[in-house]
Amino acid sequence: MSFPLPNNSHDLSGEVALVTGATSGLGRRFAKTLAAAGAVVAVAGRRADRLETLVKEIEEDGGRAVSVPLDVRDAEAIKAAVAAAEEACGLITILVNNAGVPDAKLAHKMSVDVLDSVLGTNLRGPWLLATAVGRRLIEEGRPGRIVNISSMGAFHVAGSGTALYSVTKAALNRMTEALAVEWARNHINVNAIAPGTFSSEMMDGMIERVGDFTGAFPRKRMGDPAQLDSTLLYLVSPASEFVTGTVVKVDDGQLPR
Repeated sequence: MSFPLPNNSHDLSGEVALVTGATSGLGRRFAKTLAAAGAVVAVAGRRADRLETLVKEIEEDGGRAVSVPLDVRDAEAIKAAVAAAEEACGLITILVNNAGVPDAKLAHKMSVDVLDSVLGTNLRGPWLLATAVGRRLIEEGRPGRIVNISSMGAFHVAGSGTALYSVTKAALNRMTEALAVEWARNHINVNAIAPGTFSSEMMDGMIERVGDFTGAFPRKRMGDPAQLDSTLLYLVSPASEFVTGTVVKVDDGQLPR
């Protein structure tokens, strides 16, 4: 195998990507970024009208995309969504597990319904999606890239009302490491991105509840989703062919190490 100088191609021509939680925030940006790099993108989420709007925007920018309505808490819906994306676009070679929800509840006051919803969205769903995509790649003998969207909350508990969210993201990191080891022989790279505080609908809701806390950060700002483009493209492109089982922290120095 030979590598060009520099070995940093982000050309995703011929790749098929599935992005969950694509109706807003980071997921929406991820979908547009992958499409701009040449991938055909299946955008998944619960709000069908927003998916159709996103598909239209990607196509207007010269990309290719299809919408796949999906609630990642539903195991049967995951099977159907993967099958629909594959039928419309071809074998999924890139998966971005982005769908996630906060808990915003004190642990001892949390209902079982909230517990199941957060676990189902942040951990069970990503596991089922990763194994569904991984299974098809292994069957076809194709390499692939899986990127799980974690959080700096996996390493640092921000305060009360974030316990379960932190637990699920820490588990997602371990899932990333474990699947990377299991699938290394199959040339399926599994990595994760742990963003700090970035502008999104989820973050807007948190600020509405607790107030603006960005003044406590060293640079007194939150991130723009565009500032994750380079990390995402690195992890899904040929440039990171030797990188698997890694969690990349992207937080602007906001949180203590």
